[in-house]
Parts: sequence; structure tokens; C-alpha cells
Amino acid sequence: MLRLWGRPSSARTQKVLWTLSEIGLEFDFVLASATMGPGGHVSKGNHPFGIVDSPEYRSLNPTGRVPTIDDDGFVLWESNSIVRYLAMQHAPDLLYGNDIRTFASASRWLDFENNELLPPQHELAMHLIRLPEAQRDPAAVEHARLAFVKALAIVETQLGRTRFMCGERFTYGDIGVGIRVHRWHLFGLDGPSVPNVARFYAEIQARPGFQRWTADPAHHLEG
Repeated sequence: MLRLWGRPSSARTQKVLWTLSEIGLEFDFVLASATMGPGGHVSKGNHPFGIVDSPEYRSLNPTGRVPTIDDDGFVLWESNSIVRYLAMQHAPDLLYGNDIRTFASASRWLDFENNELLPPQHELAMHLIRLPEAQRDPAAVEHARLAFVKALAIVETQLGRTRFMCGERFTYGDIGVGIRVHRWHLFGLDGPSVPNVARFYAEIQARPGFQRWTADPAHHLEG
């Protein structure tokens, strides 16, 4: 059985969890983190889940981060690589239509999420939720909000052309963007009207993988 190390409140881990759910692949989920634990973020004095600093884990993933998978002896880390691997290994028809151009397009949007949507949203999470109130910076929040809005406009334009990020069918390229759109919605910050994103968001909310691993606000607002 595939084993996954990670935590439910990690968007990077959520990408893998949602992908596994879309495929219907059984797995063993091991809670692991240097920054989060049952009580929340370590910046507030909480104890982390741990494991990631152990020699055993570092032999699997030298970065000491999550997620990591072990699929029948094949160990892989870095969330986007894991999602691509799972799609290719277990569900090429389901997650990209077994088409190399669709695969490349989905890969692009997965990287866009990681490079353009994740950094400002991480800053928002830190300064809105995770840091002690005395360490939160309103200027950092505004800077991150504007950066996210700028990137979200690119998603809005794409979704004005296609039903999903890569065309008329759901692919693994929708997973990362879907998580970021959901987290943005939960933060409740001011932003421009994005009707195409709203339509996309309403559609992905119905997917069982989203409902199981992404929908719960506690997975995004945990501090």
C-alpha cells in the first residue's frame, strides 16, 4: 500500500491527497511536520507532529519537508512531482486523457500554482492566522493580497476561455489552483469580481476529492 507523509493543513499535501482521492488509490497517511501539530503552528508554542527530522525520514527526503510518498518501494518528494507521478503511474486516462499535450498543460498550471499563487498565499496565512498577533504585519498582508489578485487575474482569463484550466475536462492541473481558490475564498479578503473563477470554484466543490481533503475550513485556517 502506498504511504504518504504529510499533514492535512498543508496545501502541498492536499494536492497529493486530492489526487489520490480522484484515482481511488488506498494509502497509509502518516502525520508529519516540523511546523504544525495537533494544536496548531509552532510559532504559538505548539508541538509539531515531528518525524521529519528523524534519520529515517531524512533518508527518504533530505529536505525534511512534506509531502513524501513511498509507492511500493519507489520514494518521491516534492508535491508537484508526486502529483505528476501519480497521474502517469495510476491514472493517465482519468487525469490528463492520456494525451501528452494535455499533460504538459496540466503540468504548467500546477507549476503556476506553486510559483505564483502559493508564495503570496503563504504570506497571507502567516500574517492572518499563524503568527502571534504582535508579529503580524498589515503591510505584508496588503502586499501579498495584491500579488495574489494579480495572479488570480491570469486564472480568470484562462477560465474565460475553457471550462477547466486545461480545457473542457478536469485534469490534475485543476487541483492546485482549486486549493488556492478555496483558501482565498475562506480568507474573505477584498478582490475584484472573478465570475469565471467563481464558476470553476462551484464546479470543483462537488468533487469527492475536494470534499474529503480540501473543503474543511480547519485545513486552511488552522493557526
